[in-house]
Amino acid sequence: MTPKTSYDALLDEVCITWGFCGCVKNDKPLHVDDFIPPSGPVAADQFVEWVFLADNMNPNSEPEKWRGQKDAIRAAFVEHMGGEVVDAERLC
Repeated sequence: MTPKTSYDALLDEVCITWGFCGCVKNDKPLHVDDFIPPSGPVAADQFVEWVFLADNMNPNSEPEKWRGQKDAIRAAFVEHMGGEVVDAERLC
């Protein structure tokens, strides 16, 4: 068994705690990983937007309704990844 990475722990929190696990859109599975570029900086706020997009949700809709979840996912990113911006290569 391979040890859990920081990114694995982040995904567990995003999916298990907050229920954002991706979806099936046009008969294809969609996951936050599909939005992450192969390299370059990724900010916590970008990651939060991608989490919502992977669940086929507009990340800008109903801001008051989703503020708590967005803040929690952002905080989880910073906690698990060790900063507000990380290289995309760490998110795989």
